[in-house]
Amino acid sequence: MAYITLCGIVGYIGEKEAKDVIISGLNKLEYRGYDSCGISVLKDDIIHTKKNVGRIQVLEDNIGNLPDSCIGIGHTRWATSSIVTEFNAHPLSDCSKKISIVHNGIIENVLELRNLLEEKGHKFDSETDTEVMAHLVEEFMKNNNIEDAFIKSLKLLEGAYAFVMLHSDMPDRLFIAKKSSSLVIGIGNNEMIVASDVAPVLPYTKDVIYLHDNDVAIIKKNDYSIQNLSELHINREVTKLKMDLDEISKGNFEHYMLKEIFEQPRTVSEAFSWRIDKDKINAKFSGLNLDDNEIKDIKRIILTGCGTSWHACLYGKYLFEDLVDIPCQVEYASEFRYRNPALKKGDLLIALSQSGETADTIAAIDEAKKYEVKTLGIVNTVSSTIARKVHGGVYLYAGQEIGVASTKTFTSHERV
Repeated sequence: MAYITLCGIVGYIGEKEAKDVIISGLNKLEYRGYDSCGISVLKDDIIHTKKNVGRIQVLEDNIGNLPDSCIGIGHTRWATSSIVTEFNAHPLSDCSKKISIVHNGIIENVLELRNLLEEKGHKFDSETDTEVMAHLVEEFMKNNNIEDAFIKSLKLLEGAYAFVMLHSDMPDRLFIAKKSSSLVIGIGNNEMIVASDVAPVLPYTKDVIYLHDNDVAIIKKNDYSIQNLSELHINREVTKLKMDLDEISKGNFEHYMLKEIFEQPRTVSEAFSWRIDKDKINAKFSGLNLDDNEIKDIKRIILTGCGTSWHACLYGKYLFEDLVDIPCQVEYASEFRYRNPALKKGDLLIALSQSGETADTIAAIDEAKKYEVKTLGIVNTVSSTIARKVHGGVYLYAGQEIGVASTKTFTSHERV
């Protein structure tokens, strides 16, 4: 199954009006596509939720009667596993209505878990896999605190997820978890914001933490902690974003794709600029982490990716075979991971991804590593999962890519 993770998540805790920050953030995630949206805020130990089918503007027009609050979560949903209804829109809750949760990804063992919970008396309000997580936390809280219940619930899940959870008994924190679906935490001045990508974060801070798979985080307005599913505490690097707000705005263009088409001359030039040694007439790729002998030993190249990246792979195949005379094949990552790829010594897997978080491409890298095959990544997002997993690779530095067609990334992939 290919994981669909285009839904948008925004969570906020701080001193600003949460619903304003969340609505602004959701608007910045519209490019991901959605058919419903929602928001929850916590006030006086009560969670207040608004959601609707349709546009964010409709939601914004109807949140006037939500109470003022400094903590909340929001979501834009693209229906993949259940129909488009207000009940299926996020955030979703448990029986006690003390939990509100948003989720990107797919829980593969949802039917098994749902049946188990229904046998224990839980009543579901939606058809979504996401609601299972809320009820699991509620069930585990009968004998555990909230944090332990959250972690125990995560351990039962199979599939991909990015969760942000609000609990009325803990009004000073948000609970966060990530596996095969991107999440970034922005560290501000007495405020924290968590989102699917950096676009909602950038107006408030440039200090971010990219969560890794199986990370579990708890954020307060001026503090945070990160651990893994084994409950071992982890230190994650704080990254300083180098982009500015104008990179994520449309400017005078009608839409993002048109803006990014016009940005291609600059991004292609930058892909070349500091990698070309004009004196030696040579290209420099310092991040490949392959010595001369390892490069000479390459007998076959496998290019893999999804969507636009897959099309870039098709173009790359011609270049590799023409310029270096090495057999090259292109694999769609979502199919590669489900068959016996027959990899062997002398193979090199090159994974292409704009976000560096494409779940099927990540799985293809993991599959290649089982065969002890060297892996390289060509990605646009610094510190992304693919960038961390591969032996080496190249960053595109094409800037923030909002258009789903990944125009800038495609041409930068070609040039790199």
